[in-house]
Amino acid sequence: MMQKTDLMVNYFGGSSMKREEKNQQMRRRIMDSALAEFSGQSYGASSVNNICSAQGISKGIIYHYFKTKDELFLACVKECFSLLTAYISERMQQGEGTARERLEQYFTCRMAFFASHPIYQRLFCEAIVSPPEHLSAEIQNCRREFDALNIGILEQILAQLPLRKDHTKEEIIEIFRQFQDFINARYSAADLQGSEFELHENQCRKALNILLFGIIDHSVSE
Repeated sequence: MMQKTDLMVNYFGGSSMKREEKNQQMRRRIMDSALAEFSGQSYGASSVNNICSAQGISKGIIYHYFKTKDELFLACVKECFSLLTAYISERMQQGEGTARERLEQYFTCRMAFFASHPIYQRLFCEAIVSPPEHLSAEIQNCRREFDALNIGILEQILAQLPLRKDHTKEEIIEIFRQFQDFINARYSAADLQGSEFELHENQCRKALNILLFGIIDHSVSE
């Protein structure tokens, strides 16, 4: 026969599990509503009131799970970069090919992710191109694994190429960062919607392609 203490453990253990499940479900509801809000407009223009009304959630509930709008925004940014990093990493590990093919594969993966998960596109663009100034350091931390993945993939591509002796891999990576910063400076997150986002991605791809392979068509004899 089950002892009273066993019954109490089972009861409270089950209750605790149910509470945890409900907490996870509520947190997900808040995140989904916040993602919808941040995907429609910038961080500055977004509103906790809109996030509440979209899911019928009180402000008190939201602030129970996320202390501030900043914390909620950063949670969404972190989720975006975590999912994107995992998506690209899985597909790039499976891929093979030349340096050019690997480069194309990388940008194809990026575009495929946002085609499948469009709700993260604007959030990604704002974090990359025009992050809220007071959250820049925290957003940089959210990007850390994504940035490390990018560097790792670029290093793999560079390992397949006969590099000039007067340039190190580190210098080439830094030059590409400068290329990308230059491209990003031409846009705001609001600009990078629909076809403009695809244009931005293609410009980044072309910049890296030119950096790695130059502008000379070696198939044409001099």
